[in-house]
Amino acid sequence: MEKLINRQDAGRRLAAELDRYAGRDDTIVLGVPRGGVVVAFEVAHAIGAPLDIFIVRKLGAPEQEELAVGAIASGGVRVLNDDVVEALGLTEDQIEVIAAREQAVLEQNERRYRGHSTPLDLSGKTVILVDDGLATGASMRAAIRSLKIHQPARIVVAVPTGPSDTCADLRREVDETVCLMTPEPFYAIGFAYVDFSQTSDEEVVGLLEKAQSF
Repeated sequence: MEKLINRQDAGRRLAAELDRYAGRDDTIVLGVPRGGVVVAFEVAHAIGAPLDIFIVRKLGAPEQEELAVGAIASGGVRVLNDDVVEALGLTEDQIEVIAAREQAVLEQNERRYRGHSTPLDLSGKTVILVDDGLATGASMRAAIRSLKIHQPARIVVAVPTGPSDTCADLRREVDETVCLMTPEPFYAIGFAYVDFSQTSDEEVVGLLEKAQSF
């Protein structure tokens, strides 16, 4: 498959794979900020579903922020990459410090993006959880486990790209997984895109406001 032009293109391509959910009043699309909200907006717009956010924060290793020790998500769920924790020899106290810092950022982002609006009720709904790509899958696993607390009827993970083994692992945790591109070897999410420029907080807020008209 040819490269994705940008996150908007990725969202439109994902929506084409999710058209069976179009026009249903039991479906909600959740975007993982920041980049995942751009993709999710296109999906929600195409299938006519409400859009909300579900915040996940990666727990970056000390002095190696890009290396995921694990992740936390809205609802207080924490997922650890045990192999990474063991390889780095991290103690529980070190993990607690990292998690506390990211929890504070998560709560700050929740207020920034959502404003005074309350989260959508996910109970009994089909929830399509969208991000702009997968790497280790730790962030998505944290989101999935946190989502299950809300007792949705069905969880669908939809991403434009990710490693084939990560996508396969997630299929065992949710009802459906849609991964458009699973390149081998997998280097990084950005390799699937022509334009993978950073998404701003202002763009996220703007898209959420615009989605109110869906």
